[in-house]
Amino acid sequence: MDTLIIRGKVSKGIGEGEKFVRLPWVKKQIIEKIGFEPFHGTLNVRLAPEDVKLKKKLKKMPSISITPITGFYPGKCFKAMLMNSQECAIVVPQVPRYPPNLIEIVASTNLRTKFKLKDGDTVEVKIPA
Repeated sequence: MDTLIIRGKVSKGIGEGEKFVRLPWVKKQIIEKIGFEPFHGTLNVRLAPEDVKLKKKLKKMPSISITPITGFYPGKCFKAMLMNSQECAIVVPQVPRYPPNLIEIVASTNLRTKFKLKDGDTVEVKIPA
């Protein structure tokens, strides 16, 4: 089985991922569809231009849908592995004008704390294809 590897730099978010993951209907779907209870925040990762091209390949890969309630946009998730050791999921919000060079990662733990990450650190995410 092939693996898609995406690298990027940790970036400060605006708190929207945290609000989203805390929503009961989102949390429930992540537990049921992805298999873990999400930490109440996401790790924002900015991609270099060559990795933005790899992110586009995700559109052709099978995804896990987060089905919204009225007033919210859907999201697509992809099971992944961060830094070769942490089960996680890439979340791609289906929001108009969502930055093409950004991915958000959700996991069962605080990824910044676990990996001692700070803004600008490079991380690697592997997505089974």
